[in-house]
Amino acid sequence: MQDLCGNIQDLSLQHLGSQVVALGLSCCKILALIAFICIETIMECSPCEGLYFFEFVSCSAFVVTGVLLILFSLNLHMRIPQINWNLTDLVNTGLSTFFFFIASIVLAALNHKTGAEIAAVIFGFLATAAYAVNTFLAVQKWRVSLRQQSANDYIRARTESRDVDSRPEIQRLDT
Repeated sequence: MQDLCGNIQDLSLQHLGSQVVALGLSCCKILALIAFICIETIMECSPCEGLYFFEFVSCSAFVVTGVLLILFSLNLHMRIPQINWNLTDLVNTGLSTFFFFIASIVLAALNHKTGAEIAAVIFGFLATAAYAVNTFLAVQKWRVSLRQQSANDYIRARTESRDVDSRPEIQRLDT
């Protein structure tokens, strides 16, 4: 009975955890979308490389985060256990944090002081902050999953070692 309650509690915590991840990813997705819309409203640019880089980063983060958001919100990630979803979330949020930070700095340095560029820079830094918070949470979740996995491996190894006969030479002599 206690094992059944523990399994139900683990499932509810996993569901709650995936909902927290989905909430964080939706915040990041919204900020990435707003940054992308701001950058798309710019009609002229002289050195356009910074603008194009920011556009690529915001669009890529929006798409990848959107796919992960759908997977976590609908609990589809539970159907593909071969993928380490905690690590996938960590890599996505970490890379998005890094690239949004770099793209925002580059766009701020090459800014022509138009309203759309300033708004894009502001939302770029807000998206950086949101992704950084999600990266921190993803690191915490990844560490917990590593501890659980090592504990499960230890229990499985102990159980398997009990199943092995400790004195196989006696059996060989008896037959």
